[in-house]
Amino acid sequence: MTRGKILVTDDEDQLRKALSRIIELEGYEVMQAENATKTLKILEKDNEISLVICDVKLPDLSGIEVLKRIKSKHVAVEVILFTAYGTIQDGVFAMKQGAFDYITKGDGDEQILVTIEKAVEKANMRKRILELEIKLETRYSFDRIIGESKIIQDTIELAKKVAPTDSTVLVEGETGTGKELFAQSIHNASLRKNKPFIAVNCSAFPNELLESEIFGHKRGAFTGANFDKRGLFEEANEGTLFLDEIGEMHPELQSKLLRVLEEQTFTKIGDTKSTRVNVRIIAATNRDLLAEIRNERFRTDLYYRLSAFKIQVPALRDRSEDIKVLTERFVAFYSYKINKKIRSISPGFIEKLEAFHWPGNTRELKNIVERAMILTEDGNLTQELLPLEVLFPEKEAKGKAYGTLHEMELMHIQKMLAFTRGNKTKAAEKLGIGVPTLYRKLEQYGLK
Repeated sequence: MTRGKILVTDDEDQLRKALSRIIELEGYEVMQAENATKTLKILEKDNEISLVICDVKLPDLSGIEVLKRIKSKHVAVEVILFTAYGTIQDGVFAMKQGAFDYITKGDGDEQILVTIEKAVEKANMRKRILELEIKLETRYSFDRIIGESKIIQDTIELAKKVAPTDSTVLVEGETGTGKELFAQSIHNASLRKNKPFIAVNCSAFPNELLESEIFGHKRGAFTGANFDKRGLFEEANEGTLFLDEIGEMHPELQSKLLRVLEEQTFTKIGDTKSTRVNVRIIAATNRDLLAEIRNERFRTDLYYRLSAFKIQVPALRDRSEDIKVLTERFVAFYSYKINKKIRSISPGFIEKLEAFHWPGNTRELKNIVERAMILTEDGNLTQELLPLEVLFPEKEAKGKAYGTLHEMELMHIQKMLAFTRGNKTKAAEKLGIGVPTLYRKLEQYGLK
């Protein structure tokens, strides 16, 4: 493994080759170019280059111009300019244009190599930072919402349209459909993406505590308020506040939220003056808010302010064609997390998943895939690793018992396979049957 890739540019063949050889002996991979045009072409094709060492005087462009073009397109690449006749003024100018250093031909090899080492280290660090930034962007981008079905793609397109605006968004959908992921993606595609994204689950706090959490309080406002507390609206200022399970919010608190939506001001508990904020609200619910309004548990005026733009996240059962790609993505994720390599996913495994009604949606699918991966001993995901409610959804839906001899036998085999973490040899031994018999029974039940 090399210490890094370096491109040396000089129209003097002898000097270019000599410098390249010195650098190669230090463990770097070196490419060469005799002019600016070739240098820029190489950089377009090779994104592993960390450093360009470029002569100031080239036949087609100046080294300074090459430096500018490199920095405009390849921000992680460092550039060292070198010349036969360097001056302090030239060096200062080059550094201002973004050069890592400006050295004179004839400087000692040791000095040049130290400079090269520092430049490569800086370039590699910058690349790692860029990679982390890209991963962070991807983590909360629409690319993380998995699915190729028309219904999920239409939902993504709808979210993409509202993202650049400042409109309030109401995300509706069942538990486990990924409402917070949509909220995060909307924020990350908005002009507020470099500002805070603060999430709060309204069902996780009693009413009094939720009010303090969202709006904050002044010292002495109530027993135990020993200091001033900033609320989540202040923490999210200029960013986005995501109010999950908004249907659980008490009507008294709903009226204070309505004021913030209308005036962008609120009053902390125990305060006498109002606080102004600039916050975008994205709310989410798994409840039917119109039914809540009819039952006088949710304010009509707040509903219409929140639902300026509504997004309905589809249930997993309404996009069963996405289950295969979701399963493959979860397998890839957990292979890293639990350090287990999966060799194959049987067609029967996918068929059973596609036939299930998924009351817990993608969250439930993720948990079941993780469970199957933990149970498998041979790295193959097959039907026998699935829980009974997935294997026999019709019985689960009707609340029937597993009463036939075959069903009881299968349930016992399932439990034993779970106990032995999918090891069929151990399961057969504990069941008191041979391994071929176990395989035959699994095949009989359509679990192969």
